Amino acid sequence: MPLKNLLLLLITALFLAGCTTMAPKENLPFPLTNQEFADPVKVVSIPLPIIASSPNEGITFGALTAFLLHNKKEEVSTLVAPQVNYNKNFGATATLFATFYPVEDRYWEVALSKSTKVNEDFEFKLRDSTLLDKKLELNAFLFSLTDGSARFFGFQQTSQKANETNYADQETGFNLSAGYQIFRHVQLVVGERFKKVDIKHGAITKVPFIREKFDPAEVPGMDGFTAHAQKLGIVYSTLDSPTLPTWGGYARVAVEASVKRLGSSADYRHYEAEMKAYYPLMNAQFISVGRLAYNQTLGHDVPFLERSILGGETTLRGYGRNRFIDSSYFLLNLEERIRLFRWEIFDVNADWEIAPFIDLGAVMERLDKVSTRSFEFNPGIGFRAVVRPNIVGRVDLGIGKEGPAVFVGLGYPF
Repeated sequence: MPLKNLLLLLITALFLAGCTTMAPKENLPFPLTNQEFADPVKVVSIPLPIIASSPNEGITFGALTAFLLHNKKEEVSTLVAPQVNYNKNFGATATLFATFYPVEDRYWEVALSKSTKVNEDFEFKLRDSTLLDKKLELNAFLFSLTDGSARFFGFQQTSQKANETNYADQETGFNLSAGYQIFRHVQLVVGERFKKVDIKHGAITKVPFIREKFDPAEVPGMDGFTAHAQKLGIVYSTLDSPTLPTWGGYARVAVEASVKRLGSSADYRHYEAEMKAYYPLMNAQFISVGRLAYNQTLGHDVPFLERSILGGETTLRGYGRNRFIDSSYFLLNLEERIRLFRWEIFDVNADWEIAPFIDLGAVMERLDKVSTRSFEFNPGIGFRAVVRPNIVGRVDLGIGKEGPAVFVGLGYPF
């Protein structure tokens, strides 16, 4: 049977499988359940189709089933989502995604994905803010991935679509950080980051390989590189939730240094500043959200993937990932999250939102060299299903000068 027909049958079967069951707790061992779950455990299965299109990856379609395990408070405390999809560039992809909230203020995430062509992704994330009477927050991110859809167009905001190239971005590494609350709303953060990057042939055959258009002497890091950096930052936050905030403010400034003596391929520094604000109206039926961010990278022979980068589902949603690269960027995101209705589907209460947005940003050598003509203006609209207090499914459609881009994923973009 052709793979496409098999996937269509799978989608049909998953829709028929949606239901709510009560499963014995002994059949759902830790970490699927813990002491916060009743016995039996309420398990809701929700089948969903997958249809996505992005500038880098092209069209992807398939299906998933989300298994939502509810604790004693009727909150979704565990999500497990196996999925299968098909993309002409990567072939068939099998993925297992799971998130766990064993206790309040502790979060784990596991993602395992393997394609028949080039792509793979193995990730583990942890956030724990229960330590030292909730004054210490630990974050960890371990990853090994290969993205065969990666693109490079050249440096600066004026990089041309005609110079588009493809490669496989192969990365292995970790991000670690610890934040200690020094005042009521102020946190001091220290971090350690390591990443080994190799540049391989990608999966997009219609686009030239990066080495066919660019020389390694012009693009540092094109032959691979290692980044080992240490970060120091200050965070101010009055947000009402670390995962799905509805009101409050957030500000962060940080500096990160990469040093050859500690194993990096080059000496350079990142300077970062970010502000976010959430303002609710009408009992949070409308939430106005804004983000302002600036990033600057200083150094010599900085690897191209370590510079300031815009494009993709969390920055400029009218373009694919890593579309614009230079030494600095300035970014403004504005979004109005509008709750259309609350609907119980498969015994799960969800807020269904629409979110018109505007993304405005530019990369540049330095902030004083930017001009108004450099900025990309990306209007768009998002559709979200929110299961509080932890889960968001989203579809964002952004419009850029090179056409539309559609991103499907979990979590708010910012």
